[in-house]
Amino acid sequence: MFIVWWLFVGLIAGYLTGKIMKGHGYGVLPDIVVGIVGSLVGGIVMRMCGFADDEGLLYTVFAAFLGSIILTWRIRRTAGNQSSRF
Repeated sequence: MFIVWWLFVGLIAGYLTGKIMKGHGYGVLPDIVVGIVGSLVGGIVMRMCGFADDEGLLYTVFAAFLGSIILTWRIRRTAGNQSSRF
């Protein structure tokens, strides 16, 4: 059940990130992967800011979304795609 939960949160975060950031998305599966990895990044960032990680669904989706945005921005900067900005 835990894996299904992270896939669900990654799906939401990847979808939201693809809609918010300008440019094209990577596709359904890569967006989910970016969302899942971004949720880990977001959890680390939120924990470093002093927030607890047991706040519920909205907190989890927000942290995953924040991490996905950071990760997508970093991927685009590394890939040299400077035309895709916020």
